[in-house]
Order: sequence, then C-alpha cells, then structure tokens
Amino acid sequence: MAAQKPVLLSGGNPQIPKGYGYAPVQAYIDAMPGWKSDVWRRLDKLIERAVPGVRKAVKWNSPLYSAGHADEPEDSWFLSIHCYDKYIKVAFFRGQALDPVPPVASKSGDTRYFHIHEADTVDEAQFAGWVKQASALPGEKM
Repeated sequence: MAAQKPVLLSGGNPQIPKGYGYAPVQAYIDAMPGWKSDVWRRLDKLIERAVPGVRKAVKWNSPLYSAGHADEPEDSWFLSIHCYDKYIKVAFFRGQALDPVPPVASKSGDTRYFHIHEADTVDEAQFAGWVKQASALPGEKM
C-alpha cells in the first residue's frame, strides 16, 4: 500500500504533523508542491552547511531551524518557511539585525521576510550570509 500524500492546506502549504528532527522537515520538503520542493531542498542543504549541527522541527505546518545555542531555551528558532500559492516565504525572526536587511517588512519589529518565486534565481551566497548571521543571534522562542 502506497503512503498517503500529505494534505495541502490553502495556499499550497503541506499539512505535516508536529515533530522534531530531520524526518518531519524532510516530509514537509517532499510534500511541497511543484518547483518549491526542489528549491527548498537545495536551500535546506545550504542551511545545513552554513550552520553545522542545525536543529530542525515542524510546528504549525512550517519548518523551523535553530542553531541550538546552549544559553537559549529549547524551542528557540532563527528561521522558518511557509508555502504560499506563488512563493516560499522565508522568515528571519531577527532579520532587522541582518546585513543587508532582507527585503520584505513584517508587522513584527524584528522579523524580515525573503520571498522566493518560481522564476527567481536565489543568490545562494547572500542567503547563506543571512543564515549564518541569523543563526548567531538569539532565537525566537516558539
């Protein structure tokens, strides 16, 4: 019997059960619709290279990434993603402190977003720079 594919919520975001570690995030990536899966698989590997030992989880149907600093609470995260119909939304929770600041403002003071659309070419060096900077900052408790 074939495994059942995850449900896609409105906007195309995969419905993945809450879980910690590689497996739930991989399940999310595998369930991302269309072009989004390949793009995020590549960027997920980039995050792993930029932040050795990065911790991962899926909460609220979104992958979260943590540097796991010893002085932080267990559930502190520096980045999350979410699928929408036309783009992947990357949230840097302390994005206002990054250089350069990611381009999309948030209603929350510190969070900044980076949107990835199908036709976009992601500057992987810039993205890795944001990830490294963000991972060195205090995480957001969630």
